[in-house]
Amino acid sequence: MADLVDLHLHSSFSDGALAPAQLVARAGEAGLRAIAIADHDNVDGVPEALTAGRRAGIEVVPAVELSIVWGDRQDLHLLGYEIDPLDPALGRELRDFRDFRADRSRRILEKVNRQLAAEKRSPLEFEAVSARVGGTIGRPHIGQALLAKGHARSMEAAFQRYLVPCNVPKRYFPADQAIALLHAAGGCAVLAHPPFIKATPGELEALVEELAGLGLDGLEVYNSGADNDTVDRHLSLARRRGLIATGGSDFHRDEPGGPEIGRGRGNLTVPYACVEQIRDRVAGLRRHLGHCQEPVDYTD
Repeated sequence: MADLVDLHLHSSFSDGALAPAQLVARAGEAGLRAIAIADHDNVDGVPEALTAGRRAGIEVVPAVELSIVWGDRQDLHLLGYEIDPLDPALGRELRDFRDFRADRSRRILEKVNRQLAAEKRSPLEFEAVSARVGGTIGRPHIGQALLAKGHARSMEAAFQRYLVPCNVPKRYFPADQAIALLHAAGGCAVLAHPPFIKATPGELEALVEELAGLGLDGLEVYNSGADNDTVDRHLSLARRRGLIATGGSDFHRDEPGGPEIGRGRGNLTVPYACVEQIRDRVAGLRRHLGHCQEPVDYTD
């Protein structure tokens, strides 16, 4: 098996289309050695992924993706790797987030249904939307319901016509709290897909500098939005700041032109060395914070 990995996949426990075991199977078909399922504000799919990975001979890194805010920058994404999915404090925070998101989704759906009624179209039922989801309902799930009902021809159209105008503001973790939460859960914190952050190279470097001062551990250097020059620039930035480099496709579902597992948009290659960097970093953090070094079986 080639020493390639994909450390940024989403399952049906957040806004992905495939169950964790299906993602593991697809990773095997792609010849990957290791993966991480990093669902949004949710770790419920980790045990299934670990069990499937053990059976398939594919390493699974326990992970999560948090939505964070720092200063005037909202909706930055922070990846947590090698976290303990059973950590009580992490569990409480994620449950609070899911409760907020469930209420937000209901409010968005109410607004969408008012717009559908004005257009004399049939409404969406919350239960029908919920049935599509393994975990927390998000706007993509409402978008899928709009597609299924024939109210939109594409996910982009669903967002433009309904989900953007009917949006309800999200809740975010302050960056310093999010990094501390991931460290306390035994993991490390990595800034996700920097090419999608609206910032000049200088602004991005300043942001990374600030977050590194808060304890940021790494940068998602290899991603579906980066060409070779961008990879080189971000790898250099990570090395200057003493950060690890990780990578992944940010795969959610099969769609024309969208990222593929292990390949991104066709040219993504993430070396296994990224997993080794994560584990080395986490080992150092755990020694510093006094975490137990014994491996835990989260699938029991």
